[in-house]
Amino acid sequence: MICFPNAKINLGLHVTEKRPDGYHNIETVFYPVPIKDALEIVEAHEFSFSQTGIPIDGPAGNNLVMKALDRMKSCFTIPPMEVHLLKAIPLGAGLGGGSSDAAFMLKLVNDHCALCLSLDELEDLASSIGADCPFFIRNKPVFASGTGNEFTSVGLSLQGYFLCLVKPDLAVSTAEAYSLIKPAFPERSLKEIISLPILEWQEFLVNDFEKSVFPRYPEIAQIKEMLYASGAVYAAMSGSGSSVFGLFEKRVSLEKHFPGCFVWEGEL
Repeated sequence: MICFPNAKINLGLHVTEKRPDGYHNIETVFYPVPIKDALEIVEAHEFSFSQTGIPIDGPAGNNLVMKALDRMKSCFTIPPMEVHLLKAIPLGAGLGGGSSDAAFMLKLVNDHCALCLSLDELEDLASSIGADCPFFIRNKPVFASGTGNEFTSVGLSLQGYFLCLVKPDLAVSTAEAYSLIKPAFPERSLKEIISLPILEWQEFLVNDFEKSVFPRYPEIAQIKEMLYASGAVYAAMSGSGSSVFGLFEKRVSLEKHFPGCFVWEGEL
């Protein structure tokens, strides 16, 4: 069996407060986008894992795909299988690729082994792997709060718009990005802002991490400026970076403007 885990972007992101446990509460909108990995499982005599595409550092056991499989094995009798991940979603990009791989692994094993788990049950399993992992179970736009693990459906569709996503060849430390943020509740609710016409998002829809990331990584800020200069109706960094996306009313071809970067362009 094979599936294609997709990425997400953040439409706005407010860091609202620091929690007693050291984590931060946020509010954002997760939106699925069609930048995809490929994940395959086949029956085998023993468990194994292989990975191609974009290299991932660290032992295989640390990969979120295998953590998802181990989670299923701890709860159910799972027959041996070969697992292969073709990685195409950039790492350290604020796109949730690892979380998506894990969530899709849960769904793949559920189908392959006919476990008949409900979406709610799969979300519970996903929540033990990562804060945004449960989002990819239903894979629909949501308003996310808490640490990014509390979801409320939003009636938002970007169908008909074109996405250009650019990931420079650098990584932003999430811990560093948070350390430079001064949490504050926004004057205007993100739920209200996201309901505005997209042409008004540029004025009101913000990602708080840009305040701390852009001064330290001016090349990321330059990507956002270039997307606007190329006609984007809205552009922003996703999560804590380092990817930046632009929404366009017409198809664009901007890869030549971003040498050395990962660039994905397509219709939403």
